[in-house]
Amino acid sequence: MSAGRVLIVDDNADLATTLRDVLVSAGGDGGPLVVDVAESGASALARAKETGFDVALVDVKLPDTSGVDLIRPLRDASPHGEVVLITGFASMDAAIAALRAGAFAMILKSFRPDELVTTVRQAMTKARLQREREDLERRYRAVADLTDVLVLALDARNQVALFNRKAAELAGVSAEAAVGREFVRAWIPRGDQARLEEALSLARRGKRIPPDVETGFVATGDAPRRIRWHLGAAVDSDEGELVYGIGIDVTERRALEKRAADAEALSAMGTLALNLAHEIRNPLNAAKLQLHLLGKDVDKLAPEAETRAAVRQRIAIVGDEIARLNRLLSEFLELARPRGIAREPVHVGELVDSVLSLERESAEARGVRVVRDVCSGVTAIGDAEKLRQVVLNLVVNALEAMKDGGVLTARVAREDGAGERIVIAVEDTGAGIDPAVRGQVFDPFFTTKEAGTGLGLSIVRKIVDQHGGDVQLDSEVGKGTTVRVWIPSGR
Repeated sequence: MSAGRVLIVDDNADLATTLRDVLVSAGGDGGPLVVDVAESGASALARAKETGFDVALVDVKLPDTSGVDLIRPLRDASPHGEVVLITGFASMDAAIAALRAGAFAMILKSFRPDELVTTVRQAMTKARLQREREDLERRYRAVADLTDVLVLALDARNQVALFNRKAAELAGVSAEAAVGREFVRAWIPRGDQARLEEALSLARRGKRIPPDVETGFVATGDAPRRIRWHLGAAVDSDEGELVYGIGIDVTERRALEKRAADAEALSAMGTLALNLAHEIRNPLNAAKLQLHLLGKDVDKLAPEAETRAAVRQRIAIVGDEIARLNRLLSEFLELARPRGIAREPVHVGELVDSVLSLERESAEARGVRVVRDVCSGVTAIGDAEKLRQVVLNLVVNALEAMKDGGVLTARVAREDGAGERIVIAVEDTGAGIDPAVRGQVFDPFFTTKEAGTGLGLSIVRKIVDQHGGDVQLDSEVGKGTTVRVWIPSGR
């Protein structure tokens, strides 16, 4: 019998001494047993709280309480300990009541020493195994919480039995609050639910699962993340069969792959775009000149003033459309042209102020109040004209998002620390962007405007990438949008 701690609870001093001598003499490879004696329920609880125990031998009849009534308080005081009741008479009902109360066993007086030792040995083994299991569970839980991947376990109804720290942070709930919730319905986007449920079903049946089961994951206050799941089933002694899932967040990887694919496609279109622009601009210029001449010819004719005005209105509409096509062509060339950037000091605050001054009349016409929070003396190394285009595109987008007026806030600040950067933020109080399309706003030709080209933010991202910076868009429907651009300071 391994060394351990036994607590004898009996008001019969002679019997308690005999029990102690028997147990001490049965010490094994682990060393001698430590045996404490308590003569009442109150003193037994005090000893249990102070030193704990592996096994408590408790007489059913004590001066201040019943041994059966003492089982639960003792187990609460020493959660890993087992309680063995000693009694001179026990009916079947009494034995059942003791077991229901949490007793490990009941020994009838008078018992043989080897019977006592065997029962105590079995109780101590159970207590030791329980401690080892909980210790292993704590270690596994610590490993699961320290890892930077999502770890979860789902029962037969796809309810959460385990949720590690990473999963809880991403879901915006505590691990305890997640337990018992139906995982697929709570955190997987509708379009991915059927695929994940099928994979979970295959895992439970021991069938072969595709190596990558990738789904969205609804994160609090953000667009859905992309998670690649590895699933496997295992049997838990308490929970039954569980499906364990290890999820790797591949959101940034997918975004980088998409940006690389977009850059490759735009690069391949560069030569084609230059030739196409030349061929398109010639007829556009010719059409614009013909419209100008047509307008002069209309003035020479003598139709009614109303007819002349209607013709001039149609000429203006065609002219506006030609101008829009020309602007679209210029933006497309800016996006596709593989041109380098200058590397010179740029006073970012002055640059932002100049753009806001340029768009002041447009802001006033829309009823937009402009707020400036520009840190002076902030300098970056880059291409002044290209950075001006970044700020202009962001300001124009913000103004166009506030058709009924609002507040445009422009901020410039320096972020200290490793790799010092300059941050430019443009914030509007417009309608915001639907989360369903928020991930597409930097895609070429994607737009939510009626007459937009869908190239403004694509150009912003390209220029920021050329400067080795980063861009981030945050939006909330009904409250507005904020775009932040980080540029290395070059210091």
